[in-house]
Amino acid sequence: MSKDVRITLQYPTEVKTATGGRTVTWNDGATLWAKKTTHRSDEAVQAMATTGLLTHNYRIRYRTDVKSSWRIKEGNSYLAIIAAPVEVGRRDWIDITVREAKA
Repeated sequence: MSKDVRITLQYPTEVKTATGGRTVTWNDGATLWAKKTTHRSDEAVQAMATTGLLTHNYRIRYRTDVKSSWRIKEGNSYLAIIAAPVEVGRRDWIDITVREAKA
């Protein structure tokens, strides 16, 4: 089953800290509508607790700037992109695959 959701594409930026180290901050690249489809759900037991791993696909209008180092924010969830975005059709859409851990 798929549904339309509002997402924010975020990209990482490395910045220097006051102590001379480096840290990653996340910046909003674009907020847009996407068609979300859940493909897979796996359960695992870690530290005596059951966690679920969900794999989702987001289909958005074609754009050239999305990288696999980016992430997707949907509501209060941050989802890691786990594969390079895939072009669909004649540059009509791209599919982005992400993984989400559910406690």
